[in-house]
Amino acid sequence: MSDSNDDLERLQLLDIVAQRGVKGLARVQLERLQILVEQKDYSNNPKAQKSKMKLLSQIAIAIYELDEKYGNSFKMS
Repeated sequence: MSDSNDDLERLQLLDIVAQRGVKGLARVQLERLQILVEQKDYSNNPKAQKSKMKLLSQIAIAIYELDEKYGNSFKMS
């Protein structure tokens, strides 16, 4: 059941990105989307895999820009 909840959450966040771009998400949402997209396996579809990598890059840039704008909040673990 958790997988379907994760898929639903991923699709909801991707819908926001499709409508408003990655800047339409809060930092917490960006981090969650990053985790969900990284977990999704698109290895059977090269075009989807390329889109996944592009989206992950956009998410990383958006997180970096938020950190620069509002102060450094890198997680240290």
